[in-house]
Amino acid sequence: MIRGGYVATADPSFGNLPSGEVLIQDGVIVAVGVGITADDAEVVDATGKLVIPGMIDTHRHTWQTQMRGICADMSLLGYMNTIRLAISPNYRAEDVHIGNRVGALEAINAGVTTILDFSHCNNSPEHADAAINGLKGSGIRALFSYGFFDSSPTTTKFADHAERLADFRRIVAENAGTSRLTFGVALTEMGLIPWEDTVREINLARELGARIATHTGCFWGSVVCGGIKELHHAGLLGPDHVHIHANTLDEEEWRYLGEAGVHVSISPETEMNMGMGYPVFEQCRVHGINATLSCDVISLNSGSLVTQMRLGIAADRFAQNAPINRQGQMPDVLATTCDDALKWATINGAAACGLDDQIGSLTPGKKADIVIVGNPNSFTGQPAIDPVGSLVFQSTPEDVWDVFIDGVAVKRNGRLVGVDLTALFEQANASKDRILAEVAKTYPQLPPPVHGSNFQALETAAANNLANAPKVN
Repeated sequence: MIRGGYVATADPSFGNLPSGEVLIQDGVIVAVGVGITADDAEVVDATGKLVIPGMIDTHRHTWQTQMRGICADMSLLGYMNTIRLAISPNYRAEDVHIGNRVGALEAINAGVTTILDFSHCNNSPEHADAAINGLKGSGIRALFSYGFFDSSPTTTKFADHAERLADFRRIVAENAGTSRLTFGVALTEMGLIPWEDTVREINLARELGARIATHTGCFWGSVVCGGIKELHHAGLLGPDHVHIHANTLDEEEWRYLGEAGVHVSISPETEMNMGMGYPVFEQCRVHGINATLSCDVISLNSGSLVTQMRLGIAADRFAQNAPINRQGQMPDVLATTCDDALKWATINGAAACGLDDQIGSLTPGKKADIVIVGNPNSFTGQPAIDPVGSLVFQSTPEDVWDVFIDGVAVKRNGRLVGVDLTALFEQANASKDRILAEVAKTYPQLPPPVHGSNFQALETAAANNLANAPKVN
């Protein structure tokens, strides 16, 4: 029994309870309300704290965790040339494992109980296995999204694209029934492979019941990550899609996404810092798409989804208020609320992952993925006047006091349960040192020069590949 906290359920049937209870049995929420009794239950006292659903990150390249902050002053082109084309080929399977394990634990520490792990450093079958084992070892819930992108054509263990598809089929077969793992694909960016191979990736995902995540509309003035009109014309868009970023899309492309019922993942920290454009909350609203949030790349961003909420709500409020300001006026009210931001990070994210019948709200019958926010030694929430507002605008991962996944405590009293962080950090640092030493042999300067770089070759290939896609009438 979690008792006495301010319970923000993200379920309109219950709303926010200023002092409520959540009863858990066998890893499932069995009751939510006020005055619930269960004399034989273990009691977790949440008085003065905030109780929320576990947060859900809809796009995290978890493998990059040990490259923390390396892209702090890089544009998206710098990121592509550095991470995707220089660093990723030098990751061994064990590097992917430690990146995923540390990254997933970082997410848990920040109150993120589910991630869509956009895993596109699968340089061999062993890399994919290592990624999954890193997730399993952390205890997180994950939608493991297998990336088909070939970052290392000269050293790849795959003979061709068909072998990559076969490896995803193997991954699903070997890990079926893993309680906290579900499966998706991370499409190779539109245009980077022949159109018929993109279709094969989508068809395989649907054959296996996997979600489909894809980077969309990331590069201004480029055809890379485009293809929405082609996907629409081919009848390939659908509600099993998670489109990530979408900053460069035009109105016609947004209409196609809305009509198809896709989900959209927004990464405010990445998009506004790397030159990708303004977060697309308004476009999502106009076209009936529930926005979700992601931390994206720890090679730039923090691992806290609250940071994305904070930046996202600021960006959205600014965009809504700017036209009023330009008329020399002030808004009477703020259209986007902190409860809206919390839904971006909970129930909306669950729907994007195809898990909204299981997680994303504090609803009887759902899995007990629950976070309690309120460090008694922190200024945040002292006093607790608007707990959701303090969460969004003032909290840090240190304010996340307790985290439960399937009703099992994975963080208690401000500390991860059963985790030797000292040893893990040593492994992460050793991995980082080895990778960067290897990278320096070929790329003494990071990022490599943008002009004349490998990305220019990708642009040319993308234009040729999309030219062979179905033509839009």
